[in-house]
Amino acid sequence: MIKPDATGAGNSGAITKMIEEAGFRIVAMKKTKLSAELAGKFYEIHKERPFYGELCGYMSSGAIVPMILEKENAVEDFRKLIGATDPKKAAPGTIRALFAKSIDANAIHGSDSDVNAEIEGSFFFSQFERF
Repeated sequence: MIKPDATGAGNSGAITKMIEEAGFRIVAMKKTKLSAELAGKFYEIHKERPFYGELCGYMSSGAIVPMILEKENAVEDFRKLIGATDPKKAAPGTIRALFAKSIDANAIHGSDSDVNAEIEGSFFFSQFERF
């Protein structure tokens, strides 16, 4: 998911291009805006963490671009493509090194497991929206 900071800065196209050039197939994609309530549901796993309120506020502050991607070894390869959460520690040429503003406004979210990728994809897309 391309986050509000990157979408607001006009970087969605460049990020999408990097994703496709890295060999990912985009099976579903849309531009949308989360309400604070929906952001809370998406990040419910973090509900007890001190940053939860700020995270929900940030994720509902502007447009996002959720996607479902396909590729062999997709989760691991995507995590490498996006780089470390802290853009100062992200490898050169990664999405976060190129487009993130800070550790909080870090341009993009990537699922951390195949199971979570399925859950997160289903949050934004029904089976019938995928192509």
